[in-house]
Amino acid sequence: MSISLDGRLLNVYYTKIDEKHEGHGFAKLLLDKLVHYAEEKDLMIDPECDFVRQQLENHPKRYKGIWHD
Repeated sequence: MSISLDGRLLNVYYTKIDEKHEGHGFAKLLLDKLVHYAEEKDLMIDPECDFVRQQLENHPKRYKGIWHD
């Protein structure tokens, strides 16, 4: 996962999982850890990564309050 921090904005550029590990939930695990960190530090997530944006769009109640669109 490629990220940067700009003030309170956590930019997520891409998520990459080794091909042999795709489909095992590792990208979701990374996202869960990132969300926990953002909540803990009172940050907003700017999802430039397609995977992260899709997850935030598909689960708006779960990610409400941390998504910067």
